[in-house]
Amino acid sequence: MSIPTRPPIAPPMPSITTQSTTSAIMPSSDQIIAMAVIIFGFWNVPIVRNCINPLKLFTIGWHELCHITAGIMTGGRVLKITIDPHVGGATIVEGGIPTLVLSAGYIGSTLMGGLFVLAGWDTLVAKVMSFVLGVGLIMPLVLVRDKLTIILTVLYEALLVGFWFIDHAQPLRWYCLFVGVMNILFVVWDVADDRFFHKTNDSDATQFSLLYPRIGPHIWATFWILFELGALAGFIILGLTVFKRTQEQMDAEAGTSMHALSIPKRAYNCE
Repeated sequence: MSIPTRPPIAPPMPSITTQSTTSAIMPSSDQIIAMAVIIFGFWNVPIVRNCINPLKLFTIGWHELCHITAGIMTGGRVLKITIDPHVGGATIVEGGIPTLVLSAGYIGSTLMGGLFVLAGWDTLVAKVMSFVLGVGLIMPLVLVRDKLTIILTVLYEALLVGFWFIDHAQPLRWYCLFVGVMNILFVVWDVADDRFFHKTNDSDATQFSLLYPRIGPHIWATFWILFELGALAGFIILGLTVFKRTQEQMDAEAGTSMHALSIPKRAYNCE
């Protein structure tokens, strides 16, 4: 009687798991330099400069708001505020601590620009900063009556919203990076306006030289330019170090975090 035998068991095949990971395109130093060159041209070239009026108003408005805040916090009184995309901005403060009031402009622009630069490395940060930009583009319109600027502001707001829904908001990162470079290098545009294009309002570097006559405006300009370049390099290193994510990871993180921000509907009894 033959004893049934089991068929030979084949050795287990090694499981092969394929994980598709796409490396997100991250900003490079060449791209940031290119953005700076483009901004410099658009900031000063006649006719063309009107195209970025809403972004200029946001940048100038935030810079002046930092002056205003520092003036009030140091006991000063704001006498006059000017925000204009062509002649620049100016804040006249009576009292307070002049050194702190003047420094607040460039420092505030650097910090705000740094946050937008970091948004160039992460979709979630870009989505958060898009709310700041959305509000910041509208606020200067209180002081603006130019129809072209109003139309362009609507266009920039539409782009801001539209970029949320294109390729998992990847274009939003580059939008924020462009705004970040514009803000963090504000001293460059400010000094160029004053030195080469002789705009109505002096740069903060010139105001520092009036406050401290022994130090010329070119020295102050050099100091603040080096300060902002150093800050830009620092934020770039921070972005490269902290935000090491694939595109899939950024998409998942941004989607989860935005979903967590949604508030469930509840019934309230108000008496």
